[in-house]
Amino acid sequence: MTETSGEDGRVFPRETEQVVNEVAQDLRTLDDGAAWFSGLSLAGRQEVLREVAGYAMQAHITAADGRAGVARSGVKPTANPSVMICMDPPRSGFSNLPADEHVKAFRVLVSVFAVADTRRRDTYCKGTCGHTWHNLPAAAKRP
Repeated sequence: MTETSGEDGRVFPRETEQVVNEVAQDLRTLDDGAAWFSGLSLAGRQEVLREVAGYAMQAHITAADGRAGVARSGVKPTANPSVMICMDPPRSGFSNLPADEHVKAFRVLVSVFAVADTRRRDTYCKGTCGHTWHNLPAAAKRP
């Protein structure tokens, strides 16, 4: 998977997919993922937030996943992204939050995705999964 960004500061989807799934599977720390995210341009961060929100929705997050993810994220439960993800149904529009809330939104979205995706890997996909993003090699573990 590519590790590069476009010349316009946007991130290619496969890079985002790799980083998010590594964080979700504890192959990369949330802090490392947030540092990667922080290094992106404004347009890149907005694109990643849209993408990660899509991953979370595809994982069929629940309000309980939202609460567990917020607790895991290190973001205050009263922060805008935390409130948005815990609503039933969860709100969208994370990329429209002010730029100073983007890192919080990333941490919340990735953490909630990790909770929901772990549940799905442990139930629906257990032992029969062919999803490449559910089968990342442990050797890819990053600090």
